[in-house]
Amino acid sequence: MAKKKAETQNFSKYIRWFRITIIGGLSLLALFFLLASWGVFGEMPDHTRLENPSTNLATEIISSDGELLAKIYHNDNRTPVDFTELPDHLVEALIATEDARFREHSGIDVRGTLRAIVKLGGGGGASTISQQLAKQLFHGEGSRNIMDRIAQKAKEWIIAIRLERQYTKEEIIAMYFNIYDFGNNADGIRSAARIYFDKEPKNLDIKEAAMLVGMFKNSSLYNPRPTRNPEGTRNRRNVVLNQMEKYNYITSNVGDSLKKLDLGLRYKPESHRDGLATYFRAYLTDFMKDWIKNNPKPDGTGLYSLYDDGLKIYTTIDSRMQQYAEDAVHEHMAQLQKEFFHQNTPDRNKTAPFLDLKPEEITSLLNRSMRQSERWRVMKANGKSDNEIIASFDKPTPMTVFSWKGEIDTIMKPADSMRYYKTFLHAGMMSMDPQTGHVKAWVGGINYRHFQYDHVKQGKRQVGSTFKPFVYATAIDQLHLSPCDTLPNTRITIEAGKFGNPLPWSPENSDRKYGGFKTLKRALAESINTITARLMDQVGPQPVIDMAKNLGIESDMPAVPAIALGTPDLSVYEMVAAYATFANKGVYNEPVMVLRIEDKNGTILYQVTPESKDVLSEEVAYVTTNLLEGVTQGGSGARLRTVGADKYNNVYKEVMTGYPYAFTNPIAGKTGTTQNQSDGWFMGMVPNLVTGVWVGGEERATHFKSIAYGQGATMALPIWGLYMKKCYADKSLDVSTAEFERPANLTINVDCNRRNDFDSSDSDGFDDRLDF
Repeated sequence: MAKKKAETQNFSKYIRWFRITIIGGLSLLALFFLLASWGVFGEMPDHTRLENPSTNLATEIISSDGELLAKIYHNDNRTPVDFTELPDHLVEALIATEDARFREHSGIDVRGTLRAIVKLGGGGGASTISQQLAKQLFHGEGSRNIMDRIAQKAKEWIIAIRLERQYTKEEIIAMYFNIYDFGNNADGIRSAARIYFDKEPKNLDIKEAAMLVGMFKNSSLYNPRPTRNPEGTRNRRNVVLNQMEKYNYITSNVGDSLKKLDLGLRYKPESHRDGLATYFRAYLTDFMKDWIKNNPKPDGTGLYSLYDDGLKIYTTIDSRMQQYAEDAVHEHMAQLQKEFFHQNTPDRNKTAPFLDLKPEEITSLLNRSMRQSERWRVMKANGKSDNEIIASFDKPTPMTVFSWKGEIDTIMKPADSMRYYKTFLHAGMMSMDPQTGHVKAWVGGINYRHFQYDHVKQGKRQVGSTFKPFVYATAIDQLHLSPCDTLPNTRITIEAGKFGNPLPWSPENSDRKYGGFKTLKRALAESINTITARLMDQVGPQPVIDMAKNLGIESDMPAVPAIALGTPDLSVYEMVAAYATFANKGVYNEPVMVLRIEDKNGTILYQVTPESKDVLSEEVAYVTTNLLEGVTQGGSGARLRTVGADKYNNVYKEVMTGYPYAFTNPIAGKTGTTQNQSDGWFMGMVPNLVTGVWVGGEERATHFKSIAYGQGATMALPIWGLYMKKCYADKSLDVSTAEFERPANLTINVDCNRRNDFDSSDSDGFDDRLDF
């Protein structure tokens, strides 16, 4: 009896200690979580931080037609999306794979946690989507120390519960997709969809969604790029598809068919040196840095971050027109470069790619370029001596160089690579709506990754005969001249001392032909230098400079008669703005690139205020435009209209890319070619679009030997022709084919019916006259 009583007492003692242990353990656990919530084991986010979790958001550059051109960021290429932008199958794939009971729990999956404890993790992880979001948002990867890991897990649970109270299930899903780093600069689901599949998240199909969800397990391991782990990523994608089958989000037939497919990757990396409008984006980055410096945050917390604050920049660039412009430059410049290489083989040009330079001049040029190079700057900043730096230019080095057939990995001396790069011809192109000043396309060069110098606004080169319309406009404005008026095509000398001219100036015509009279319309079309000089003699250089300045030319110009033939160095940006004034009835609109800037919440921080001014009377602008129409009717721009010249002229076959253009609508334009064919220009206008193109070498000594290949009508005009053909083919752009609007009270005669003005019998269409 006593023995039985003792056994009962012992059992009761065990029960009591068991209860104490359970209650004590639960109390300790409660205390542990309470201490964690108080921040004893590390800072916990307060209500404000939970409401506004800190994430770095890239700045977005948005085109006028609503397309994302690019993003500006340092480390996080992230742009958030709403839950409504996520397709159902993407959300279903995530829930099926990461947290099947997501809709049922309040942040912690008790059943999953108990399973993980019982099976010591062998039955799968117990972290819910909310816990994983908490980890991503507030404390990152776990420590290797066991106690730290336990503390972090406790914090993770508490934050997860708080997140569930603060946000809806849909908001948590969206936040998780937006916060995750999918690798390869793909921060968040929007970047991932664009980089891996070149589409927006809402357009992802089931297999693409499954691949991206599979990457949540480990985006470094499951990297789909061909050089990384495409097979492992495909296997992981199929695991996600199996989970979707298991939870009846897809049928087994659908799953089986999808698992047989490849990843379907369309990898399109996003970087500052790739993509659309790279040169424009470089300009925009500088614009934004200046704007940020002068526009601090209104709450007094400092300056905006261009890289992390999620700004949205709405630009005037049209993504379609920008693509057409870049395609036109690429198509023509590749063809033109091929011919340039052909004409500059060692047996044809021993000093290639240079002409007209002596060996010592070439050495001096290359030495100067060496000292201006990035290699020199970096090595100098690292304390290297001049001799050490010079020696490094003769040491073979692995490098990747540009070619029109694609990048080439090679080993080359930096000195040789420097000369190799000087063999390339470059281009600058800008297209603008003259009625609004909105810049629609901006191509600053042939390849931003290898050539960062911008030939739209940064670069300035001699403009040749494209300057002559400023002289003609001044003469029409001052003297009320008509396109039908005639002047003698004879030599003229402006004596020394007149207009501050130090020496007598007596320009020649490019074809050395003189005699007779020519109308102003034909004189401009044929770029007759003597008649332009006569007009300059009548009006003087200073009024011409004043006219050019009013039209938007900002660069300094000497007040000497020689500017009439285009000696000033000007930018494509300046020239397009100036010509646009003619097309816009004499009203100058300052070019506009940025329409507005918004913060991440959509608050407008900046809105453009257009600036315009009356420069010319509508009549003078129209008459000048009428003169420029003559250039494409029977002058050096006539090849825009002709058909069949490639049967008789090798130049057309080899480098008139895209010929025939066969335009029939009114086009006003002007070609320009500088001395020795160092620069080729074409300025072209229709009523609602003005586009300027420059082509030339980095060095003025890099040029074609022959005027047939080196003139503006060959080097630059084809880019304009290709671009406009593409724009006209896209009917959604509504580029005008109409006549330039004639003023109601026109007093200057523009209807010249004489034989020597343009009619169908007046030109054979193969006008290759020279222009300087």
